[in-house]
This record gives sequence, structure tokens and C-alpha cells, in this order.
Amino acid sequence: MTNTHQPVGTPVWLDFGSNDFTASNAFYAGLFGWDFEDSGPEFHHYAMIQNNGAVIGGAMDTSGMTCPEGGEIPSVWDLYLSVDDLEVRLDKARENGATVIVEPGQVGDAGRFAMVVDPSGTPIGMWEPNQLSGYDFTGAPGSPVWFELMTSDFDRAVDFYTKVFDAEFVPMPESEGFYVTNGTGDATKFGVCNVLMWGENPGAPTPGRPNNYWRIYLNIESLDPALEKVRELGGQVLDGPEESPFGRLATVADPQGAFFQLIATSEVSGA
Repeated sequence: MTNTHQPVGTPVWLDFGSNDFTASNAFYAGLFGWDFEDSGPEFHHYAMIQNNGAVIGGAMDTSGMTCPEGGEIPSVWDLYLSVDDLEVRLDKARENGATVIVEPGQVGDAGRFAMVVDPSGTPIGMWEPNQLSGYDFTGAPGSPVWFELMTSDFDRAVDFYTKVFDAEFVPMPESEGFYVTNGTGDATKFGVCNVLMWGENPGAPTPGRPNNYWRIYLNIESLDPALEKVRELGGQVLDGPEESPFGRLATVADPQGAFFQLIATSEVSGA
């Protein structure tokens, strides 16, 4: 785990909640070779996800837990962005239309966290680091390599993340305005995509996914064998594969319905 504090607005942690914890862990262990290290009763058996010894996030059993409206919490991947002062950033979030759904909490001497729903209805976590700045940024197969917000409320999302997380957005070349990145080059943190202008059917609902959500990209050595493995382990391939300048990619879901992107960064189009 890295102890080098990251700039405000940097993705620093993945949090996975599953309503069938044992089955989910078996799926990800089979696909990526991940290990799940139980943190013990003090931390409610929260599991640290290790990818070849590198911590890339955490996982928890959400079975029996309910959403504020009373329904079962779905299996889902959540993203946390680094902040410098949790209370100040939460105030900024409220001022700019967000709703706090998880009040500030302490994780030992690791740091403090909270979660909000942004004005588009997308959950996003905040992490104020102490001893733990975030996951290990390795870029290796089995680790996260990119994050992007898919939103139908593009201008409002850009404004929110600029004001709350100090984002400095720039248009991605040749995107015709539907995609921006927070930073450029090695300093790029995440992207925001306007789903009303993106894809073959702009604005059309995507089966199995909300209109506004974060996409988490996990690197894989080779895409086609990975997709076969997803199906073998009981998951689904939701779309793709497709070529991109950054690698071949596809959207998949685990057997409990949590979706994410697979990308083979070594399989670059035209390389």
C-alpha cells in the first residue's frame, strides 16, 4: 500500500461490496488470481484485495444490508478520490448539489472516509489519508489502470468535480467535446464522458447499467482468454471486445452483477 499522499481528486481506492461474498471472491480469484486478506473483527472482516502482493482495494460482505430506501444493496464497485480535508470537501459537495450517504468514518490510523452521491446520482467516495494514501499503483495485470465517469449530465458533472475535487479538465483530442480528462499526460487522474454524445446510440439506456456511473478499468494480460474465463466462472460479457488506442477492452459483470471494464493494455490497436 502506498504512503505517498496523492493530489486531491486522484483515484486512490476501490471498494467492492458483494451480497454473495464467498462466490464473488472465488470469481475474482479465478479471473485475476487475487487474494482476499481478512482484516479481522475490529474492521468487520473487511478484506484487503491483493494482486500478486500489491493491495489494489478492499472488499466487504454486504449480504443482509439494505439501501436507505429499503432495498438490498447490490453488488457493486465503488471509487474513492483523495481529499485533503474531509469536512471541507463534504461542505463543498453539499454546496454543489451532492447528498452525503455515508457520514465521515475512521479506519484505524489509515485515514478517514465518507461517500456522497453527486448531482447526477452517482456515488463517489472521499478518502482523507493518514497512514494509508491508497492502493499500490503498479499498472500490472489484475490492477486498476483507468477510471471514468459516464454521465448524462455532463456540464453539471464537470462543474461539480471541478469545484469539489479541484479537477482541471481538458478535452480529449478528437473527442468532439464528449470526453474530458482531469489533467494531461502522467498527471491525468480520470475521465468524464457525455453518454448523450457517445457510442453508436448516444443517450440510449445501457442494459444492466444506470445512466450515470463510474467505469473501473482492470488490466489483463490478454483479453480473449480473459473473456472466456469470465464466462467459465459464471460472469457475463456485456459488450465488446473493441479496439482502442489504449488496448483492447470489454465490459463484463461478475455472477452477482457487479460490472467493470477489462482492458489488455498490451494489445494496442495498430501496435
